[in-house]
Amino acid sequence: MFRRVLMAASAAVALGAAGAALAQPKPMTLGTASIGGTYFIYGGVLAKLLTDKLGVNISTQQTQGPNQNILLVDDKKVELGMTTMGVALQAWTGKGDWTKGKKFENIRALFPMYDTPFQCVALKKSGVTAFKQLDGKTVGVGPKAGTPGTYMPLIFQALGMKATIRNGQGSDMAGQLSDGILDAFCFGAGLPIAAFSQLDAEKEVVFFTWTDDEIAKIKTAMPEWSDSVIPKGTYKQQTADEKTVGVYNFAIAHKDLPDDVAYAIVKAVLENNAAMVQGHEAAKETVPANAARNAFLPFHPGAVKYYKEKNIPLDPKAVLK
Repeated sequence: MFRRVLMAASAAVALGAAGAALAQPKPMTLGTASIGGTYFIYGGVLAKLLTDKLGVNISTQQTQGPNQNILLVDDKKVELGMTTMGVALQAWTGKGDWTKGKKFENIRALFPMYDTPFQCVALKKSGVTAFKQLDGKTVGVGPKAGTPGTYMPLIFQALGMKATIRNGQGSDMAGQLSDGILDAFCFGAGLPIAAFSQLDAEKEVVFFTWTDDEIAKIKTAMPEWSDSVIPKGTYKQQTADEKTVGVYNFAIAHKDLPDDVAYAIVKAVLENNAAMVQGHEAAKETVPANAARNAFLPFHPGAVKYYKEKNIPLDPKAVLK
């Protein structure tokens, strides 16, 4: 049904007509994440852009983050979603605990979003300034099904540490840190993180990541991580660059999304970067060249068509034969 409704617009989209509207398509839903994280804000910007450029009514659905987005897209409960590639790798291979051994092979990559570097924040008065001090402490990590909620317990394990993990929305974690319920809030999202910015504005805080040795151990245990840097000045109380680890984010769709629709979505996003950046600074990384950051998850055929037209190289392992 969806394909038949969209056939009238296929020719215009295929020709790359700027602003060509799809012909009265079925509304679509984009899975985002919790309030206080970048997905929530970025998702709103993305939905508005697609609605404006394609004439498609795109609404957002607040979720627990990448894990749940994959579940929803794979099951066709939402048409679009966002995920970090670490979580996507767990889904594709069925090796993450949350997958229960199932391989989520219906998901397809659309376009790159931005890097997700991980960082921790603590109240200055707590005296916590390094990750090793969190052994035995209470640490907030965001929603359980989000990327930090999935990976922070694994990072503690990789470093031979134990902590009491607390889950919740990013804004809730910030509030609990402010109230002294948490010893630290460790999170990952596109920069700047709204909840971190709020803490930076309202409290005396300390930002910290990991030592070189700790980063090496994390990457040995989980090779999907890559080196990343959080630049000084990202938050006013962060006075130096902080080396860390990160995973890239990609927008995803079900494999059955019509090719012309996938093509139109990728084109609209990647050719209107200024509008995306105006909505959230992290979108400065939402550019065609970063499609190469996906080295395993198959791109949707509609997305592949766009990248080929623009001569954007893709990792061969991410293109179905």
